[in-house]
Amino acid sequence: MRRVTSARELPAALVEGSHEATSAFGDGRVYLEREILPARHIEVQLLGDVSGRVIALGERDCSIQRRHQKLVEEAPAPGLSEEERRALHGLAVSVGKAARLSNAATAEFLRSQDGSYHFLEVNTRLQVEHGVTELVSGVDIVQEQLLLAAGRPLSDQALRASARPASGHAIEVRLSAEDPGRDFTPTPGLIRHWQMPAGEGIRVDTATAAGDRVPPEYDNLLAKVMVHGADRLEALDRLADALAATQVAGIQTTLPFHRFVAGHEGFRAGDVSTGWVGEKWDGPAAASDAASLASLAAALSVAMNGWSSLATRGGAGPSRSAAAALHGWPTSGEEAPGDGAPTWADAALEAMVDRWPAT
Repeated sequence: MRRVTSARELPAALVEGSHEATSAFGDGRVYLEREILPARHIEVQLLGDVSGRVIALGERDCSIQRRHQKLVEEAPAPGLSEEERRALHGLAVSVGKAARLSNAATAEFLRSQDGSYHFLEVNTRLQVEHGVTELVSGVDIVQEQLLLAAGRPLSDQALRASARPASGHAIEVRLSAEDPGRDFTPTPGLIRHWQMPAGEGIRVDTATAAGDRVPPEYDNLLAKVMVHGADRLEALDRLADALAATQVAGIQTTLPFHRFVAGHEGFRAGDVSTGWVGEKWDGPAAASDAASLASLAAALSVAMNGWSSLATRGGAGPSRSAAAALHGWPTSGEEAPGDGAPTWADAALEAMVDRWPAT
């Protein structure tokens, strides 16, 4: 895609786009479409069978993206009335029927500020973000796709789900090996530590583990962290907790960005658009702040270790309860860790390194 803001830019954009299309697809034809700004990226999950029936399993908002690639997805799309939802689903189903869809697909649209929809494309495959639709519909879309491909009709479960409102709210973030402090530059390398969240309303789809090496040749998606709640606010709170429990060390990931999104007032209010990342996220500033915190944590760690050594030699050091509190150890009910236990400052430093490891 090439953005053209004036007639002078059009010839070069046509040539560049045509060359790129030829190289990638063997077809150099290009087309023009209107640029919608600001816009929301909203898509509808479709299922169709060999009898010609096509249903919509609800919609997803995928507006939070960089370089036209999605970072956060949620279902249902926030802020739509039931009437708007039904109209959008009808548009998507009409597209699926026109294409004689007999499998799983996604019809994608841009929504302008006046509420009108502009068709983008249909992806005739399972989307990365299908999991959030599964969470709010109760339908296993992977299983449904396999049955449809085998010539089976749409299941009763899928038909029932298409006729009722979404059950609660689900949000997914794509945890990728990219540096959000450097314009989401890919960051291949060795994963030293890997801890994913778990618990009620949390789903993680991943095949990654500590000791894996992320290669530079392939897509750098590491995990899909999904949450489900009774409503959007509960899902957002659950997402913040899940991301706080997520730990990755050895490579830089998009985790700092996702934590930022989960706590952002504008996002929590449903104020999203395809330009959100460029307007709201200042990656270099966030990385600089984290580096300052890491330096402070390192200095405190040195100071505390020195203070503890002084107390061990009989000098004037902090009391056991004060030292326990400073180190993040329990002050009663159980014994504090013995020699070799990390101090609170060491833990803080490790947390900073997990988020923003040195390049």
